Amino acid sequence: MTDWNECPAVERNPRKISGAWTFTGTRVPVYALFENLESGATVKQFLEWFPEVREWHVAAVLNYEVEYFKTPTRP
Repeated sequence: MTDWNECPAVERNPRKISGAWTFTGTRVPVYALFENLESGATVKQFLEWFPEVREWHVAAVLNYEVEYFKTPTRP
């Protein structure tokens, strides 16, 4: 499981979406991005469906995930 604490594009607040990780400044959970991509949506479609999420949010989350999996030793 990814540790999102160091990703500036996401935040966690126990009063928002039951404490799920959300894109900073929104109520859109990060898992929504991955669920939509897994279902065949494009990033462009995701951004259209969730206009409060910015392209930099998505880029930062995807880059963070890639770097996380490149790291040989993870917590």
